[in-house]
Amino acid sequence: MSKFGLITKGIIKENPTFVLVLGMCPTLATTTSALNGLEMGLATMFVLILSNIFISLISPLVPDKVHIPVYIVVIATFVTALQLLMQAFVPEVYSTLGLFIPLIVVNCIVLGRAEAFANKNSVLDSTLDGIGIGIGFTLSLMVIGIIREILGSGSVFGCKFIPGDGILAFIMAPGAFMVLGYLMVLFNKFLKKQ
Repeated sequence: MSKFGLITKGIIKENPTFVLVLGMCPTLATTTSALNGLEMGLATMFVLILSNIFISLISPLVPDKVHIPVYIVVIATFVTALQLLMQAFVPEVYSTLGLFIPLIVVNCIVLGRAEAFANKNSVLDSTLDGIGIGIGFTLSLMVIGIIREILGSGSVFGCKFIPGDGILAFIMAPGAFMVLGYLMVLFNKFLKKQ
């Protein structure tokens, strides 16, 4: 597969949200607005890229019996670093997403890519895979957040353009499930046409 193909497959063919149906907790919980979706996606992408690089480097040295615990420690290290950086430099983002940042450690996207790709491929390929999957996840969260924010409060990225109140259900959990379901159908219908 080409280097560009490694990136695009994570955005389209192996999109973690719409195709692989991974990472549903942050997808449903943090996409009440476009900004929250973007921030959570970028945080996950940061951890995904760095953990893929590091796991690709250390995988030949890690015995098969302990590779999953080692990968979890690596991922937890990067999540902790991210958490501390967010607390120091973007405390308002951390206060919004703070509860969900530690959950990146057990996010099946990050651990799944470490197990399925990074431990078997080169550092460059693992980096590109992390970038592609990260972009795909970020775009998915942002699109869900945009739709929920428009329908729920009449705004995008906090800029109100529809007067009055929106449909409260789209800010709540049922709206997340509805938007995700419809987007999954549309995305998979698009993939079948190609």
